[in-house]
Amino acid sequence: MAKWVGRCPECATWGTVDEVPLIKVAGGRAQRSDVANSPAVPISSIPSDTTRHDPTGVDELDRVLGGGVVPGSVTLLAGEPGVGKSTLLLKVVHQWARAGHRALYVSGEESAGQVRMRAERTGCSHERVYVAAESDLDNVLAHIDAVKPTLVVVDSVQTMSTTDADGVTGGVTQVRAVTTALTTAAKRSGLAMILVGHVTKDGAIAGPRTLEHLVDVVVHFEGDRQSALRMVRGLKNRFGAADEVGCFQLHEHGISCVADPSGLFLDQRALPVCGTAVTVALDGKRPLIGEVQALLIDSYNSTPRRAVSGIDNARACLIAAVLTKRSGAPVTKCDIYLSTVGGMRLTDPSSDLAVAMAMASAWAGLPLPTTTVVIGEVGLAGDLRQVTGMERRLAEAARLGFTTAVVPDGVYTVPKGIYAMQARTINEALDLLREMAVAPTRATTLRPLELVKDP
Repeated sequence: MAKWVGRCPECATWGTVDEVPLIKVAGGRAQRSDVANSPAVPISSIPSDTTRHDPTGVDELDRVLGGGVVPGSVTLLAGEPGVGKSTLLLKVVHQWARAGHRALYVSGEESAGQVRMRAERTGCSHERVYVAAESDLDNVLAHIDAVKPTLVVVDSVQTMSTTDADGVTGGVTQVRAVTTALTTAAKRSGLAMILVGHVTKDGAIAGPRTLEHLVDVVVHFEGDRQSALRMVRGLKNRFGAADEVGCFQLHEHGISCVADPSGLFLDQRALPVCGTAVTVALDGKRPLIGEVQALLIDSYNSTPRRAVSGIDNARACLIAAVLTKRSGAPVTKCDIYLSTVGGMRLTDPSSDLAVAMAMASAWAGLPLPTTTVVIGEVGLAGDLRQVTGMERRLAEAARLGFTTAVVPDGVYTVPKGIYAMQARTINEALDLLREMAVAPTRATTLRPLELVKDP
C-alpha cells in the first residue's frame, strides 16, 4: 500500500523523496506513468515532409524500399549464408559515401581486414566508409556516437550481445534486447540503420517473431547458388509498398543491378523448338517474362517419372492430368521433364497455361512461334481462368517484342503492338496451338493431337 515517506531509507536524508504518479499493471505491479512530452496534434497539421526517402544509390534496392531509406528507420535484410548480403550492403555504404554522406559498417562476423579485402575486390572502398569489427552492443553505440554517421549497417544482429540481457549470443532474449536498443538509437539520433538477419533452414528469419515487428522494413534476399541471379523481395514496409521485387546479378567483381531481368529467363535461339512456351509472371508488382520447357518420353516403367525444376511439382502433375482428361493427349503415361530457364521459380497460377502448352507442344511436335506468350490459370474442368494484372503483363510482353498472346476469355485493355487471342477452355487454346504452330523439322516426330470434346 502506498504511503507518505518523509525520510529517504537509503541516505537517511529528510525531504529528498519525490512523489510520482503510479498506475497498476498486470500482476499487481506498480509502474511510473510518464508525462507526455508533447501534446497530441491533429494529423492534418503534421508537415508532410517530415518523413522522406534518401536514395541509397542502388536503384533496385531503392525500388523495394520505396525510394530509399528513411532517416530514423530500421531495415532488416535477411537471407541464406553466401547469398551476397554483405556484398550488397558494402555497395550500399559505398554509394552512400559517394553521395557525400558518412556511413558506418559494423561487422560482428568478420575482422576489419576481411571487410577491407572484400571492399577492394568489389571496388567499394571509400574514405567516408567507417568499419568497426564489434560484437558488443555498448561498443557499437559508442562507435555511432563517435563517428556520427547517417547510415549504419550491422552485420549481423544475431552476432551482437549485451550485458543487460540474459541468454547466449543469438538467442531470443539477446536478439530482442539488441534490436530494441539499436532501434531506439536510430529513432533518437535520426540515422538510417540496416540490420542483417540470419535465416533458418526453412527460410524463416531466425530469432523471435517480435524482431520483425520492431523494425520498420523487412526485405528478404534470395537466390539460387547455381545461378547468378539474386532477388530482394519486400515483406514489410511502413514507408511504401511491401510487394516490390529488385533484381541483381552476383559476379566475381561484386553485385550489379538488373533493371530488365526478363532477358535472363528466356532461352536465346534462332528457331522455335517443340516443348517450349513463354509466359509473363507477376512477381509482386513486377512483370517478368519466363520460359517453360517440357520434354516428354515414352515411359517403360509402371510408374512414369516426373522431374520438375522451377515449377511446383503438385501443380505440374495436376495440369498433366487435366491435359490428359480434357484434350485426349495421354501425357500422364509419359516420363515428364519440366524446367524453367535461368533458375526462375514460377509460383504464379498464371503460368498454368504455359505449362500445359509446353507439354502439348512436346507431345504433338508442334512448336509455338517465338513471338507468342501464353497467360492463364487452368481449372480442373479444363476451363481457363482470368488472372490479375493482365494489362500489365501484356504491356511487358509488347515492350519486349512479342506480337501474339493467348489469354483467357475476358475484357482487357490490349496495348498497341500485340494481338490477344482469347480461349475459354484448354481445348480452344490447343486449337490455337495447331493454328499458330511453326512447321516442324525433319527430326521431329509428329503425333496426332486429338481433342476430346467436353460433354
